[in-house]
Amino acid sequence: MSYTLYYSPDSANIVIRMVLEALAVPYQAIEIDRTVDGQRSPEFLKFNPQGLLPVLLDPAQAAPLFETAAILLHLADQHAALPVPDPKHRGELLKWLFFLSNTLHADLRVLFYSDRYVADSQAIPALRKGMHQRVLAHLALLDTEIAKGAGAWLLGEQRSVCDYYLAACVRWAQLYPRGDTLSPSDIEKFPALTGLLQNLEARPEVQKAYAAESIYGKVFTHPDYPTQAVV
Repeated sequence: MSYTLYYSPDSANIVIRMVLEALAVPYQAIEIDRTVDGQRSPEFLKFNPQGLLPVLLDPAQAAPLFETAAILLHLADQHAALPVPDPKHRGELLKWLFFLSNTLHADLRVLFYSDRYVADSQAIPALRKGMHQRVLAHLALLDTEIAKGAGAWLLGEQRSVCDYYLAACVRWAQLYPRGDTLSPSDIEKFPALTGLLQNLEARPEVQKAYAAESIYGKVFTHPDYPTQAVV
């Protein structure tokens, strides 16, 4: 069985790519060129009518998969890996996975695409200021949760799909929108979170996933843009 992942550099697909590499399962990656609105082509809209990445094709599924958290949960369940193995702790995985998707990542989207959320462009600076404060509050909460655990990860000793998702979100918060972002020094105020990011960015599956999208270096703690163009 081989998956097909549709991607563009440094989009949410990178979270899925990291997990596919961590699972060591075969997959084909097909780039969607957002510079020519490839995500809005009739062919791609058949996979995701929203015109958004990521999309994962699983030959065992009747329909394409989209939504980052849904794909992550599907992969963890499909391969019985990267969740909490004890069923009584599955709720921990679910609540933080959906917190990342519905709260942290959702607030980041407001920052990235602020013009879509206001009728008056003059309101964008105030909106972004408020959203930065919200994102910092989310990171403080996550830092406290990581520190409570027995290990280096969000769920304690067990590395999970949540860690990859969280790290990518922290990366994006330092890069996008260009010119109005959090800084590495903002992230360093959260020591437990910083430790998680350092542990994860050193892992071979993370380095391999990011290199495949022309992204190198300290991808979470001192991130830089892809060498390919990102829109």
